[in-house]
Amino acid sequence: MFYYIKGPLAVLKPNFAVIDAGGVGYKITIGERTHTALVGKTEAKLFTHLAVREDGQELFGFLTEQELDTFLLLTSVSGVGPKGAIAVLSHFTPEQFVMAVCTEDKKAIAKASGIGPKIAARIILELHDKLAAGSANPDLGGDFAAVPLPQAAAPAGGAMADAQEALLVLGYNRTEILRALAGVDTAGLSSEQIIRAALKKLM
Repeated sequence: MFYYIKGPLAVLKPNFAVIDAGGVGYKITIGERTHTALVGKTEAKLFTHLAVREDGQELFGFLTEQELDTFLLLTSVSGVGPKGAIAVLSHFTPEQFVMAVCTEDKKAIAKASGIGPKIAARIILELHDKLAAGSANPDLGGDFAAVPLPQAAAPAGGAMADAQEALLVLGYNRTEILRALAGVDTAGLSSEQIIRAALKKLM
């Protein structure tokens, strides 16, 4: 319904912000990272998702489209609602989250508030299947669709291919990825190490 809302930042609390857009104050639920980024700001632009439930409606807001895409991807997992997805995004940046899924780091994902080991394992399993089958949530757009999610890091030559596919999941195109990796000595590196090296240049 609302793709983004922009305007003066009327109220900022740890778990929500109110943006005055056209004289209407929109209360938007946010995560810890978004709150931290908005501290001291007088204006804000948040990409939003409207969650409709039987007992009401709630707007969730994100600083970037990539965060919104990751939120939608997370809420496509059975057992992960909007609050759980916000908790994950409070703990991870989108890049860190995708890296955790790529390396099947269940322990890292389980550290997010309200996400235990069972839900973390389900997140890894279901997102891997959806991305590998090209059946990711259509609301996410092309960056997340039909891109196979790498298996856990492999020390052999497959690590480079795994790293490139993970970077594609993050929304970078192949030209950007190849340029970023051009000066990286990848010999003996795992896919996770290659991803980190590339992200230092891309970001």
